[in-house]
Amino acid sequence: MNPIQAGSQAPAFELPNQNGEIVKLSDYQGKKVLVYFYPKALTPGCTTQACGLRDSKAELDELNTVVFGVSPDPVKRLPKFIEKYDLNFDLLSDEDHAIADAFGVWGLKKFMGKEYDGIHRISFLINEQGEVEHVFDKFKTKEHHDVVLSYLND
Repeated sequence: MNPIQAGSQAPAFELPNQNGEIVKLSDYQGKKVLVYFYPKALTPGCTTQACGLRDSKAELDELNTVVFGVSPDPVKRLPKFIEKYDLNFDLLSDEDHAIADAFGVWGLKKFMGKEYDGIHRISFLINEQGEVEHVFDKFKTKEHHDVVLSYLND
């Protein structure tokens, strides 16, 4: 696993959201875009992270920043996550993990003594010109939104 670094051009992507509508990164030129990768919808850590971003939406909007959560979940699982936790941003389905691969966040993980391939919890702030401005790779799920807001407000 080798995540892309700040200063790199962000990989272009087109992924279906929770409604099956295609979301293109290129449609958001002129805005900052936070692309956060999470392992699985409706799990405790992913829920904590998503709810923090949900509760920060007004401040993120003021900072001209759009949020997209990306996971390998199928589209049909995403509406349940949105509805159960009243999420106010799009979740994108990357079932074949092609976008996770492009961002360098798909790789070997260990959990309870088992090794498997999966998404690493890393977020990328993409600037108005489509370049990776900052990589967030060291945070606790409950503090993720604070770390992002602190960076954006500096």
